[in-house]
Amino acid sequence: MSFPWLTALIAWPLVAALATATTGRGRTLGAGRARQVALVGSLVELALGVGAFLAFDTARAAEHQLLETHRWIPSIGASYAVGVDGVALLLVGLSVGLVPLVILAAWKEQGGDLARLRTYLATVLVLQSFMVAVFAARDVFLFYVLFEAMLIPVYFLIGGFGQGAQRRYAAVKFLLYSLAGGLVMLVAVIALYLQVPAAERGPQTFLVDNLSGLELGTTAGRLMFCGFFLAFAIKAPLVPVHSWLPDVAENATPGTSTLLISVLDKVGTFGMLTLCLPLFPEAARWAAPAVVVLAVVSILYGAILAIGQTDLLRLIGYTSVSHFGFIVLGIFTFTATGTAGASFMMLNHGISTGALFLVAGFVIARHPERSQRIADYGGLRIAAPILGGSFLVAGLSAAALPGLATFGSEILVFLGAFSAVQWAGIVAVPAVVLAAIYVLLTYQRIFTGTVPAGLSPDGRVPDLDGRERTVAGVLIALLLLLGFVPNLGLQYVDAPATTTIEQVGVDDPPPVLRAAPAPDGPKEVAA
Repeated sequence: MSFPWLTALIAWPLVAALATATTGRGRTLGAGRARQVALVGSLVELALGVGAFLAFDTARAAEHQLLETHRWIPSIGASYAVGVDGVALLLVGLSVGLVPLVILAAWKEQGGDLARLRTYLATVLVLQSFMVAVFAARDVFLFYVLFEAMLIPVYFLIGGFGQGAQRRYAAVKFLLYSLAGGLVMLVAVIALYLQVPAAERGPQTFLVDNLSGLELGTTAGRLMFCGFFLAFAIKAPLVPVHSWLPDVAENATPGTSTLLISVLDKVGTFGMLTLCLPLFPEAARWAAPAVVVLAVVSILYGAILAIGQTDLLRLIGYTSVSHFGFIVLGIFTFTATGTAGASFMMLNHGISTGALFLVAGFVIARHPERSQRIADYGGLRIAAPILGGSFLVAGLSAAALPGLATFGSEILVFLGAFSAVQWAGIVAVPAVVLAAIYVLLTYQRIFTGTVPAGLSPDGRVPDLDGRERTVAGVLIALLLLLGFVPNLGLQYVDAPATTTIEQVGVDDPPPVLRAAPAPDGPKEVAA
């Protein structure tokens, strides 16, 4: 029997969380050691993640590998079934890679209260376990349970450890939106189970592979698709069920926003890709025109509103509304190119947005009152050049500058859109210009000019220290590496994209190049 990589990746963060929560308990000075325990625990998890990547065969990236299946609730056909294809593995990698950086970034957060920071870090590690598990789940019922259970640590991270005045409001709003979507999804899960003939139900009925290909009535299939899609659209988030995200981004800590928006929100787009499309192919084709409209609206709406924001973290939240629109657009073009671009963008957006949130957190930490208002800053380019450069690179990655990771994935989405839904590609193009506007305006307001007296009376602002440089440097290095060598990520998503299109039942012909007119008339040559 091979090593259970995925189970180890799910279980270890819980062990690390327990160790973190109990380190130094009852001793004020000992609470500070919990930070080292949490960091070491997250680095062990990262090492396990490297092992899982090494055990994964990229030549079979479309197949689910590292599989484990055990009976869980056989009376209803639910199993503990985990496995990853190339897309899921990249998101698992994103989950295990960002947590050590979030822990480092949070080293001096929570107002210096080490006991409170200990609880915060333990909760982060619990959330990491759920993040890995939900991307690895291959049983629909298990997926649903994890989809709902991960709301608990997120709720406490926002409401209990947030830094905004409205953090409890933001936490409740997030919870209500998510629970509403989850309730509708539960109805769809039950309805899907009832579509299986009673004689064919067994201890593994809820396996995704067993539910794919069911003969569903047109109306029933479309209603169940809508149930799943609504839950995923809230999580993604997609206009018009997106309004919880800017509130959370404004009131949560930068580390919490990094994990929620860069990783957990990918459960929405990942669910669309790996559940909605293979389980309900006819309904997906039926809903695609409306979903593409919502995606384009999200792209433009998020970018336009980002330009007008006065709160730095809220601005980053709106940029993600726009970027999630690109991911959804790529998925519902039903082209291998667009789907591969969307899958790759899930990874790249996570790195890019994580860099933006964490570097923005370093900016805010330098204000005496930890102000998030953009107008309270200025002149940091001269006072703290490494901080300024880090923010600029992170911001330009959000604008998909060539040479950074997000460029390749955004181009693939556009190519898929132009080949399948040309009008959507045309309408979405202005978002590229809008992204450049909100990035460069924000940089100009915070980093150019003179340092305000309220920020520093003598005009001096400390630059990034070694810990902060490590966080920013790792993220920028990843953005550059995936920008110049995109095949490092694309090799995991190309084959799954082709398989997904086949499951939906849509023809994806190769691009056609028009040759120069010949004497006997025009010809078309397959690329």
